[in-house]
Amino acid sequence: MKMKAKAQSPPLPSTPTNRIRHRKRTKSLEVIADVSKMNGGELLLNDENKYKSMWIRTYSSLWMVGYVIMILYLGHLYICATVVVVQILMAAELFHLRRRIHEDKRLPGFWLINWYFFFTAMLYVYGRILRQHLVNTVTSDNFCHKLVNGLIKYHMVICYFLYIAGMMWFILTLKKKMYKYQFGQYAWTHMILIVVFTQSSFTVANIFEGIFWFILPATLIAVNDVAAYLFGFFFGRTPLIKLSPKKTWEGFIGGSVATVVSAFLLANILTQFQWMTCPRMDLSTGWLNCDPGPLFNLDYYPFPKYLPRWFPWKGVSIAPVQWHALCLGLFASIIAPFGGFFASGLKRAFKIKVCVCVCVIFPFYK
Repeated sequence: MKMKAKAQSPPLPSTPTNRIRHRKRTKSLEVIADVSKMNGGELLLNDENKYKSMWIRTYSSLWMVGYVIMILYLGHLYICATVVVVQILMAAELFHLRRRIHEDKRLPGFWLINWYFFFTAMLYVYGRILRQHLVNTVTSDNFCHKLVNGLIKYHMVICYFLYIAGMMWFILTLKKKMYKYQFGQYAWTHMILIVVFTQSSFTVANIFEGIFWFILPATLIAVNDVAAYLFGFFFGRTPLIKLSPKKTWEGFIGGSVATVVSAFLLANILTQFQWMTCPRMDLSTGWLNCDPGPLFNLDYYPFPKYLPRWFPWKGVSIAPVQWHALCLGLFASIIAPFGGFFASGLKRAFKIKVCVCVCVIFPFYK
């Protein structure tokens, strides 16, 4: 009865002292809730939908692996075409980020200048990379051979005057009270060409040196991403960087170790296929046969003689390219993730959920 009477006793009068205590108690509870959220509320380990997300990623990854296998079988030109399509999608998304509907209505056709500079840069970069391959392809036709040689001879002059024409076009479109927006678009276009297009164009040069130099770095990036996701999925507890709240130190370290080991093993597997190691000297699509260079030949490394006789192996064969692969693995595991952090910062800066180009290439990306 005493406890019941105590439970039904009237509340204490609302005095200033009681109000202060209630505020302190409420504030302390809010702080505890915020701290718990910061210490892992957004980590994959505490995500209730993480298994659903994992199945979506697995399903999408299988589709991507199938597409990659198909273009690898088709050869160098189809891989290069894929790279060009990705570049165009990336440029379209980045051009769109800086556009404003109100200003674009007052500048009809101004967006064409962005694409004019983009395709002029494409003509210049790919012309320099593929000019010798183009000459080797058209040697059978005398007229085409002369035409191609003439275009290659004056390639830089043609590209220079195309750029000058684009700059003149830009100046003629300048409109009063729109100068700041127009020059901002001009600078943004050149930033895209330098930071995005030029760097990714070197990938095409690597492809013609041998598919090996394209597929190994690309595979290591994928391995690092998947391994970091899985390690973070099961063991992630320590947040890595605020730009990507779900990234953890456990995922970063586990992904790095898995990437370096995978680089060493994958390099050994890929060197066994001439289709991967042979360079393409023209723009044809036929099958390749070549003698692998010394970089892809196995070197024998004997084990020390003080090992016991019952030890089953006397040495190991390692190709020099496998040591190069270790460097690529370190780059893919330590440097490459910062590209993802850059993308995360870009998304937050422009308040977008995910880039369209990333959705096309990686449907599982969140």
